[in-house]
Amino acid sequence: MEKDKIQKMQILQENLQSILMQKQAFQMEMDETLSALKEIENSKDDVYKLVGQLMIKVKREKIKEELANKQKIINSSLERLEAEEEKMSIEFKKARDELIKESKNKK
Repeated sequence: MEKDKIQKMQILQENLQSILMQKQAFQMEMDETLSALKEIENSKDDVYKLVGQLMIKVKREKIKEELANKQKIINSSLERLEAEEEKMSIEFKKARDELIKESKNKK
């Protein structure tokens, strides 16, 4: 029984680590998106977009709209990951507390 709880805690810990890595990747993508939006706002020059190996001229309003949509998607992904992280953290703490309680009862 104790072995099962330890194994469950290890799995939860690995899942938490995975969520943290995903959150970090989304946060980096969000930073890049916000930076691009800021540059578009500050620039009066033409705007270009990379598509595959090509760089194409795009209307400023269209690219701003695309980046704003990307920002919304990233935000919703981050919110989902934060909810998962919180749920898993609670499960981890519960499993840890049960294991501690069990080991104290054995003494």
